[in-house]
Amino acid sequence: MLKRGMKPTHPGRILKNLYMEPLGLSGGDAADNLGITRKTLSMLLNEHQGISAEMAWRLAKAFDTTPELWMNMQRNYDLWNAAQKVPLSKIKLFRKAKALPAETVTLKGKPVKPATSINVVKASR
Repeated sequence: MLKRGMKPTHPGRILKNLYMEPLGLSGGDAADNLGITRKTLSMLLNEHQGISAEMAWRLAKAFDTTPELWMNMQRNYDLWNAAQKVPLSKIKLFRKAKALPAETVTLKGKPVKPATSINVVKASR
């Protein structure tokens, strides 16, 4: 569950501080190994770009993690930022539509009767 009060750290900052710096990786070396440009990596590390699914796979392979780790960090960061911008107090809850009687249901313009029982057929091996 995402805590509403604390802003999550951008995954680019985590990449830089917890993965690249401890390994002594330069931006050029990391970019070359990941198969991306130094500019792309710089944009990510400086929090000007997020992590795509493709980048998550690259990072997972390079740092022996999972793509879900990187995608979850990005998702949490994005959701927190969106929650700060979206005026939820102005949005009203839609009411559920009333269920129509089964006799009025139509399929391709033809009335359809509701199923009263389900026949189970066992498949033979």
